[in-house]
Amino acid sequence: MMGSSEEAAAPLLPAGGAGAGVVRGPGCVQERRKARRGGRIPYVELFFVAVTTLASSLPITCLFPFLYFMIRDLQVAQREDIGYYAGFLGASYMVGRSFAAIFWGVVADRIGRKPVIVFSILSVVIFNTLFGLSTKYWMALTTRFVLGALNGLLAPIKAYSIEVCQTEHQALGLSIVSTAWGLGLIVGPALGGYLAQPVEKYPHVFSRESIFGRFPYLLPCLGVSFFAAIVLISCIWLPETIHRHEFLHKDIKRIKGLSLQQAYGDSPRKKSLFQNWPWMSTMISYCFFGLHDTAYSEILSLWAVSDRKYGGLSFSTEDIGGVLAVAGASLLAYQLIIYHWVHKFLGPIMSLRIASALSILILSTYPFMTNLSGTKLSFAFYSAAMMKSVLAITISTGICLLQNNAVLQEQRGTANGVSTTAMSFFKAVAPVGAGVLFSWAQKRQDAMLFPGDQVVFLMLNLVELIGLIFTFEPFMVLPPAPDA
Repeated sequence: MMGSSEEAAAPLLPAGGAGAGVVRGPGCVQERRKARRGGRIPYVELFFVAVTTLASSLPITCLFPFLYFMIRDLQVAQREDIGYYAGFLGASYMVGRSFAAIFWGVVADRIGRKPVIVFSILSVVIFNTLFGLSTKYWMALTTRFVLGALNGLLAPIKAYSIEVCQTEHQALGLSIVSTAWGLGLIVGPALGGYLAQPVEKYPHVFSRESIFGRFPYLLPCLGVSFFAAIVLISCIWLPETIHRHEFLHKDIKRIKGLSLQQAYGDSPRKKSLFQNWPWMSTMISYCFFGLHDTAYSEILSLWAVSDRKYGGLSFSTEDIGGVLAVAGASLLAYQLIIYHWVHKFLGPIMSLRIASALSILILSTYPFMTNLSGTKLSFAFYSAAMMKSVLAITISTGICLLQNNAVLQEQRGTANGVSTTAMSFFKAVAPVGAGVLFSWAQKRQDAMLFPGDQVVFLMLNLVELIGLIFTFEPFMVLPPAPDA
């Protein structure tokens, strides 16, 4: 594991005397802090990781509940073309993020994790508020694109969650990122749904002459920005983890002569990222699993609310909202209480393999739920959705842990930036593909082979199966041992 190699290297950086040629950086201070902790979980640092990740994820989906009405009120399209313009506006954030994610990863490796995290949260405060103040379509589109481009938090926060933890707690650190991110994607739509158009929903509280009467979609954006502002202030106490060392010329021979440092420098992880096959091989699975998860999220809602004559469950929007809320709560409990033990006994690679295999089995049961009704249907659907969420987070956390341990600390930000760019692309493609597939499937309810909803879940399982296959040799190569 990377954590152990970094901790082993720390004693080579004494404060003075023979090591006076070494300038200590904040990373060394963090290593000493971890050593003094004596194996205890870094609750304070992980709390910062959770709230900063949550603040970064809330703006992504906050707009979806009111997106249709916002496009309508901006008067940029006829009613039948609203979906077309809404699609561009909804995708603009991911497009901006795909352009800039690698840049922010490189910056995080060069100047540190904390500056990029602080700047990203500041961009949320400013541009999410400006989005709520948009009175023209081009302004809404621009602010969302810029917000995606400037919010470079996801790459450094993954690296940061690894670096504040000792080796045995790294899985917990990454799972906190995944949990907070998933929680934000659930809470965001809730904020948008309850706080948008407050004058119409809460006329006894908000008057039409107020600022919220003129800007009906400002309140949910302002709520997210206010939370981000609180997080921004808390970042003052955020410790830096990046190592910054300057060695005098006379010390270079001494350090190179040490076997551990020589192994460190000659490790395959020191090569270019694209020559690092352990890292590249995890990227392939990461993309397939990400494509599956995004497509599943869209299809789940579409399928659940569609009519039974089209193979759906005839759920209301409140019903599916309740399912997502319970799935989110179960996810939080699993990450905080259970996942640590799963990782301890199975490890990242075995846990993600088992989780992906079980995910395929659970997803295969969805088409048969149309034969149920009442309490039986609710129990089956809620249980399946909860287990699917838990398994998905087990997969993503395990593969992120493998990725971050396949590279050196000075490459982690860049590596996570590249993976974020790849995932942004797949997350832009997946909803389009899922929507086309679902529309096509609803027109073949009478097909003899895999009718309607069955073919939808079959395709989802095929993507998951490909991701599972790529976790085995010769496709996936595990990271080398620190002293290899």
